[in-house]
Amino acid sequence: MKIIVCIKQVPNTTEIKINPVTGTLIRDGVVSIMNPDDKGGLEEALKLKDRYNAHVTVITMGLPQADDILREAIAMGADRAILLTDRKLGGADTLATSNALAAALRQLEFDLIITGRQAIDGDTAQVGPQIAEHLDLPQVTYLENLEYDGKNTFTIKKSTEDGYQILEVDAPCVVTVLASANKARYMSVRGIVETYSREVEIWSFDKLGIAEEKVGLKGSPTKVHKAFTRGVKAAGEMFEVDAEEAVGIIMSKLKEKYII
Repeated sequence: MKIIVCIKQVPNTTEIKINPVTGTLIRDGVVSIMNPDDKGGLEEALKLKDRYNAHVTVITMGLPQADDILREAIAMGADRAILLTDRKLGGADTLATSNALAAALRQLEFDLIITGRQAIDGDTAQVGPQIAEHLDLPQVTYLENLEYDGKNTFTIKKSTEDGYQILEVDAPCVVTVLASANKARYMSVRGIVETYSREVEIWSFDKLGIAEEKVGLKGSPTKVHKAFTRGVKAAGEMFEVDAEEAVGIIMSKLKEKYII
C-alpha cells in the first residue's frame, strides 16, 4: 500500500497576535508547528505502515522552513518527504493550494491520500475535499477510525453532528482526519538522529506542470480584506437572587437595550 499524507506548517495559534493597524498576523517570534489534524492523519498512515508495511510519503507546500515539519514526519516514521516551494506558489488561497498539491499528486503513485480535516490558521476544511475533486477520487471527511481489509477496501468511521456513520470506500481515495482520531506518536531517538541525513525533495513550480494562472495569487479568487481579534468586553454583573427576582432583572435589562 502506498499512502500520501498532506501536512502543513502553521503558527501556534495560542501565541498569535494581530497588528491593530494593518490587521495582519504578527509572526515574529511565533513558534511554527505541524498542523494538529495533519499530525492525526500522519499517525493514521503510520498505523497502516505498522500493520501492512505501507509506504508513507509526506508532502507540504510552503516556505523553505517547512522542511522542519517534513523532517519531524520522517523522524516519526515517514519514508519520503516532498516540499513544494516557489515564489509563484505564494499567497495561495485554498483553491490555488489544492491545485498545486493535486498537480504534484498526479505524479505520484498512491492508494490512499490523507489530509487533516482543516488547518488551525484557516479553519476552512476545504483543501482535502478540493484535492479529491481535482483528482476525481471518492472522499470521506471527518475520519475518526479506519480499518483496511488487506485488499482494496477501507471501512471508515466518520464523525457527524448527530453521531457517526460507517462507510466503505475502495482505493484509491481521499480521507480527512480529525486530530482526536489518534494520539500521534513521538519521534523516535533513531529517527531524530537519522532525519538530517535523509533527503527532503524540493519541487519548484516548474516541476508541477500546471498553468501559472491556477496557483499562487493569480489562482486565488479569495482575497482577505481584513483580519482582527475580538474586542474586549466589559465585565458582566453578578446577581445572587431567587428565580422571581432574576426574571425582573432580566426584563429590565432587555428594556434598557430596547430589545423588548
